[in-house]
Amino acid sequence: MTDLSNLAECVSRFESVRLLCLGDVMLDRFIYGDVSRISPEGPIPVMRVEAEKTMLGGAGNVARNITSLGAEVTFLSAVGNDDSGNEILRLIGADPKIEPYIQRDSARPTTLKTRYVAAGQQLLRTDTESVAPILRETRQALTEISRSAIRDADVLILSDYAKGVLAPALIRSVIDVAKTHNTPVIVDPKGRDYARYAGATVLTPNLKELQAATGLPTATDQDIITAAQSLRQNHDIDTVLVTRSQDGMTLVSAGEVAHMPALTREVFDVSGAGDTVVATLAAALGCAMPLADCARLANTAAGIAVGKRGTAVVHGDELIAGLHQQDLMSGEHKLMSLELMAALVRRWQSGGKRVGFTNGCFDLLHPGHLSLLQQCRGACDRLIVGLNSDASVKRLKGDHRPVQSEAARAAVLGSLEMVAGVVIFNEDTPISLIETLKPDLLVKGADYSIDTVVGAKIVQAYGGTVMLAKLKDGFSTTGTIARMHSGGQEQGPEV
Repeated sequence: MTDLSNLAECVSRFESVRLLCLGDVMLDRFIYGDVSRISPEGPIPVMRVEAEKTMLGGAGNVARNITSLGAEVTFLSAVGNDDSGNEILRLIGADPKIEPYIQRDSARPTTLKTRYVAAGQQLLRTDTESVAPILRETRQALTEISRSAIRDADVLILSDYAKGVLAPALIRSVIDVAKTHNTPVIVDPKGRDYARYAGATVLTPNLKELQAATGLPTATDQDIITAAQSLRQNHDIDTVLVTRSQDGMTLVSAGEVAHMPALTREVFDVSGAGDTVVATLAAALGCAMPLADCARLANTAAGIAVGKRGTAVVHGDELIAGLHQQDLMSGEHKLMSLELMAALVRRWQSGGKRVGFTNGCFDLLHPGHLSLLQQCRGACDRLIVGLNSDASVKRLKGDHRPVQSEAARAAVLGSLEMVAGVVIFNEDTPISLIETLKPDLLVKGADYSIDTVVGAKIVQAYGGTVMLAKLKDGFSTTGTIARMHSGGQEQGPEV
């Protein structure tokens, strides 16, 4: 399984992915206001309307999430001849990464969900919709367009909200065509009859949908695995990804079962979180990532989506930051792998931040070290410290060193606000770190000259700067240790 830092790198490849999404588009309308009194006409709150917002919902929210992650999408659906349909077309037209093929169906209204919100709480939702099948000519048009568009798609998504667009004949046709092109098919299903999804690559039911489709219990992990395997075997499905709300997700395929706990995050709104899961899963699968890694990315994205209000989308940079946060939480504070640190450095630099680098043993942190670090931080926006490993220190300083372990030294450095990250290296010099990180600024003490600083020529060659920091007299780790052994006291300026 790919580590989190490499997963973050995969997100940057989403820009090369093109997806095909077919399903029920909706218009989500949010009306915000203030409630300060009860109506004299009855025991109901009176909301004074202050603002209104519309956004794409249903399969439209899948398309929104796809483009917010950086990928492109060909989007097929149907709307009515009404104001809500016009608004959907306007919203779709505002996103250059969506190639729309939206059919007008005069026999039905556009699905509209209106939510009234006051003080962060939803007071009421009203639905305007039809669940009748779309007209035959509308279905035929969508079938022909989708059969053609599959040729250019990395993944096909069927977003079924049971509003009439995804008729069984349409589903069967596009899945069969996708299979002839070896195009993976992800289905966000609805209803009880999953036979119409036969041959799909991945189904993404929630617990309630899984139970309804199989008639089996879903109370325990084993129950969920059994039900998902039943779904796979009965309907020729490769993989089932079960979304489990606060319990995360469970991935079940022929040779693999993986449980992914939900991210610890305050939940504001679960609206559209399933759409985020499907979009992220498809974008990752479009990069030919293993399904377990695709699911981990989708799980991370879902955790971000539920922390937002409304029908939210997740952006690629948010997903990368979420992966980095997980990586940091699983290890020592600010202690990162070189790969993760390199990804962060590139991200900071692309955002216009100047990244500095210095290195050393930092065995017993003293005012001389602090002065060096302060000078480094004063000349850059983010400071990375390369820390000699225990084995490296021993080779450089002798068998009696280091006094503190590399974990302890990294923790102390990481506790300093001026330090953005710590990378431990086992070599005698940090040359490989400098080559990989490519900092804008390289800093060493003034007891060096520019031409003797390790990595100086490399940094200067790509336009970076080398700085020699002033040394604070009277402080050195070697001197401190010598005085400790001799019973003397540290001499030097007061701090």
